[in-house]
Amino acid sequence: MSIYTMGIDVGSTASKCVIMKDGKDIVAKSLVAVGTGTSGPARAIAEVLENAKMSREQMDFVLATGYGRNSLDGLADMQMSELSCHAKGATYLFPDVRTVIDIGGQDVKVIEIENGMMKNFVMNDKCAAGTGRFLDVMARVLEVRVEDLGDLGDKSTKEIGISSTCTVFAESEVISQLAVGTDKCDIIAGIHRSVAGRVSGLCNRVGVRDRVVMTGGVAQNHGIVKALVDQLQHEIFTSPLTQYNGALGASLFAYQKALKKQQ
Repeated sequence: MSIYTMGIDVGSTASKCVIMKDGKDIVAKSLVAVGTGTSGPARAIAEVLENAKMSREQMDFVLATGYGRNSLDGLADMQMSELSCHAKGATYLFPDVRTVIDIGGQDVKVIEIENGMMKNFVMNDKCAAGTGRFLDVMARVLEVRVEDLGDLGDKSTKEIGISSTCTVFAESEVISQLAVGTDKCDIIAGIHRSVAGRVSGLCNRVGVRDRVVMTGGVAQNHGIVKALVDQLQHEIFTSPLTQYNGALGASLFAYQKALKKQQ
């Protein structure tokens, strides 16, 4: 008989769910663009069950991870650290991964992986610089959509330095650049380099080993990925499932728990 498991990743800015069959195949997934403290997690769960044409009762095990994992009273059988789940998800997507760079809405995590398991990690969760929130603020100041940042940065013809690593000061710096007529595309490319500089500093504390995989919503911005490749001098791999990585890992751990329950 098949085993169905659900992984829920409640982030600071989005809620993601993945249902898997027998710890191998993805049956359904969902993403709601609001996270902790909102209706997002419940909506993501309802959506993934609807996509799978299944009910909560048909799930053999449900595991929650992420920033808001403790808010899912009664909806999950267990909670688990997002670090472990990101390591697990990335190993499913890229079996030979050694370094995971995860840039979420509120934090940046760099995880060293050995034999599919987390060996070491470093995290920046005290400051928004280098995170999805930082990019949201910059996009708002520049009056562009955050999803367009990558393409706009590609059009840059001149190198502009955004030196502040603090979101508030960087915002002032961007406003000053706009005031003197600096091209938005040049500013955006500067922002990408600034984020990459911040993240590569964290990477160097753990040590970067090939293969390097980038996960989290910010991995969809190819401008940041490229700036990081330039700074780290390592190829970086991403997957179309990048945003689901934590939920994927949670669903895989749920499968292990479901197997244990059956023994």
